[in-house]
Amino acid sequence: MKKHSFKLINTLLVVFPMTFIMAFAGTIRNYGFGKDWFLLLLKSWSIMFPIAYGAAFIIIPNARKLTEKLVSNSKKEK
Repeated sequence: MKKHSFKLINTLLVVFPMTFIMAFAGTIRNYGFGKDWFLLLLKSWSIMFPIAYGAAFIIIPNARKLTEKLVSNSKKEK
């Protein structure tokens, strides 16, 4: 599998369930299992998912660079 395809699919498989879980938690916390709770969940998730998916491509590379920097600094201290 090409590296670019792997990156897209891997990010999708992380962001999809995470945003769904967060949308579920937020919907149930704010509205409970009342009337149309599932529709509210889908509306919330449909906004969260594309934002999180796009943001992941900005955040993940920066987090990786910062982690590498922190880990390499801690190795130098030992």
